[in-house]
Amino acid sequence: MPYPKYRPLERRKMKTVSIKERHSLVHLKDFPRPCLPGADFRQFLDSLPPYLAARDLRELVDLLGQARKKNRPIIWAMGAHVVKLGLGPLLVDLMQRGWVSAIASNGAMMIHDFELALAGHTSEDVDGNLLQGTYGNTEETGLFLNLALKDGLSQGMGAGEAVGHYLIQAQFPHLEDSVLFNAYRLNIPVTIHPAIGTDFIHYHPMFSGEVSGALAERDFQLLASIVSELGDGGVFLNIGSAVILPEVFLKAVSYCAAQGIALQQFHTAVFDFQRLYRPQENVCRRPTARGGKGFYFVGPHEILVPLLAAMILNRHP
Repeated sequence: MPYPKYRPLERRKMKTVSIKERHSLVHLKDFPRPCLPGADFRQFLDSLPPYLAARDLRELVDLLGQARKKNRPIIWAMGAHVVKLGLGPLLVDLMQRGWVSAIASNGAMMIHDFELALAGHTSEDVDGNLLQGTYGNTEETGLFLNLALKDGLSQGMGAGEAVGHYLIQAQFPHLEDSVLFNAYRLNIPVTIHPAIGTDFIHYHPMFSGEVSGALAERDFQLLASIVSELGDGGVFLNIGSAVILPEVFLKAVSYCAAQGIALQQFHTAVFDFQRLYRPQENVCRRPTARGGKGFYFVGPHEILVPLLAAMILNRHP
């Protein structure tokens, strides 16, 4: 039964406009050509449409190029999956080419990178080992890393520098692909931001909470110092960290602001397999409120990060 208060609108009274006069966001003339068999990577890039994420990725790569020309920091913050998925050598190559000013990560990345340098393999089978009492009790990793951290504390280092310094001396068989080893060799700062209890070296007999806490404090101070230089074109990339690194970055920005350091006109980007609250707010939106731009790219790290690296090197050889 019709409601008498609400009368249907008459379609014939609707005003229309010609498509010739209407403003359109998509034009056939802008469509790219297909990537044909035998095409090179630049032709593949040209086949990406000039819209949405493809447009944003091109823009980000250009901003990275501008940051390098201005000598502004390019900070790579990343979770452990970047190393676990085999992307360490790719990052090392970018470090050697001058596209990485600093690295911020968590304790898990430190562990996986260390194990790869030591043994050439990493990443335990959690499902198979957790309830058997064999998950997270690897002797060499727990012993060597905790010794490296304690030695670093005595020498005034942070955790990232301490592990890099240890690897330089250790002569492990797979150092050339280690992010921490190469960062130390290239004098690229690495900061480690652990949460006590999240890494299995935290319950090794050699672990010291006092050491881990002191090193984390030093690394936060170092990261804040690097963040303070982001203004006027720097770039902060967050790859695969849902909570810890977005929170640490936000606090570093706040710490700078509390000291009167006005961070303006810098850029941020998140790469992750889903859109999450803290990366969106603490990396993309809030820190760039005084200029600059925040980007969010959704997809697997093992595809997005190689694509980003290849675009950087092809657009800015």
